[in-house]
Amino acid sequence: MIETPQSKGGKVRAEKLSPEERQAIASASAKARWAKAKDEGSPPKATHRGTLRIGDSEIPCAVLEDGRRVLSETGVTLALGSRSGGSKRIKKAEEATGSALPVFVAPANIRPFIKEELITGALKPILYKDGRRHVVGYDASVLTKVCDVWLAAREAGALQKQQLDRAQKAEVLIRALADIAIVALVDEATGFQYEREKDELSKLLALYLSEERLSWAKRFPNEFYHQIYRLRGWELPVGRAKTPLLGQITNDIVYERLPEGVLARLRELNPTDEASKRRKWKHHQFLSEEVGQTDLRDHILQILPIMKISKNWAAFMKHLNIAFPKPHSQIELDLEDGD
Repeated sequence: MIETPQSKGGKVRAEKLSPEERQAIASASAKARWAKAKDEGSPPKATHRGTLRIGDSEIPCAVLEDGRRVLSETGVTLALGSRSGGSKRIKKAEEATGSALPVFVAPANIRPFIKEELITGALKPILYKDGRRHVVGYDASVLTKVCDVWLAAREAGALQKQQLDRAQKAEVLIRALADIAIVALVDEATGFQYEREKDELSKLLALYLSEERLSWAKRFPNEFYHQIYRLRGWELPVGRAKTPLLGQITNDIVYERLPEGVLARLRELNPTDEASKRRKWKHHQFLSEEVGQTDLRDHILQILPIMKISKNWAAFMKHLNIAFPKPHSQIELDLEDGD
């Protein structure tokens, strides 16, 4: 990347600024970017979040509602071992000129190795919403491209002694990514990726479910059933009489909102009797004491307040689908009151 007279002038001006002036300029520049982003439309939301583990590095990541995969700037910076305050000062000072780059490529001596298509592509910040927070990330492809920049600079002998460690980090990341990629390709080519998913599910169910049926104990408080009857507009039953619909309702608002695969396995362990059309045991008797029973109790305790603040069944289901959506559910459903 060739420096222009304008960019050289910007560096000279930046060097003359006091720390307070640089901070003020950076703050104003950041506010301007957010205002511009707001004018261009609402930033996309993160639908999935996680942590990308590569070797010894952990990089926060997300998938946006438009399908883009993004990485945290801080995560990439730390993965490359870039903790330099100098890089951050350079970035802040140059924000005033609109030419600022991420911290992990801020040093001036690696600029000649950054191609223009990288600046307008993977190095272009992506503004998105993570809950109530506004976050700046970069396209996930930025990681390998930035590593290539650092390795190219090292090969050309352009790095300072204290920067060689970052190039070494970049080499480690590239090799680790190559190992991960080849394993993923083999898994896909052989179909093992599906077996791997089944294995992960088996491990979860082994923790969640009990191999032996546990003795019966009351797991659903009376208030749980009282709220169902109130929300459905039904009269409370006399004695132990309960509507047979309670089983379907309990599956819908409780068991189907536990980890995926749990209810299907419970139905195998506790099948319906062909003659009576009823199950001999309660589903919760097959949940493990350490994990399954604890999660069930916590779920019931969390949905009871939602029941109490809801005026009717439709309102309750709307609130429930927001707070505890079923696995893989994409939209909020307004379920009408009725059987």
